[in-house]
Amino acid sequence: MRLHELKPKPGSRKRRRRLGRGISAGQGASCGKGMRGQKARSGPNPFRGFEGGQMPLYRRVPKLKHFTIVNPRRYTTINVGKLASLEANTEVTLAHLLEVGLLNQAEAPLKVLGDGELNVPLQVKAAAFTKGARQKIEAAGGSCEIVTD
Repeated sequence: MRLHELKPKPGSRKRRRRLGRGISAGQGASCGKGMRGQKARSGPNPFRGFEGGQMPLYRRVPKLKHFTIVNPRRYTTINVGKLASLEANTEVTLAHLLEVGLLNQAEAPLKVLGDGELNVPLQVKAAAFTKGARQKIEAAGGSCEIVTD
């Protein structure tokens, strides 16, 4: 095969549409663009997302940051480091933490966070645990149990 023998595939090259050259040409008068209106005019169409002047969808929908979550999950949180002051094999619940004085108030279920060190085995009952908190409690010989209130 030589360069002068190369040809496009049959049917791949189409003729250009000749617009506005009479009705027998098939695209006469309005050139297949309908009667009037913004899309029938010469020049580019309006940009993607244009809705005729009304506030477009991409501006009506809340953006990625700073929009409020409708029903947020709220937790009373405590770090693993604060649990280290408790005695070994204590059953740790939200009520017990209030009783001991590690928490001042409990408006929501308990969630244990993983900041700090723990070397005392504890039986912790909470609504949620972070991965780090679960690993530290179980590494100290304790257990984690999820409780739904």
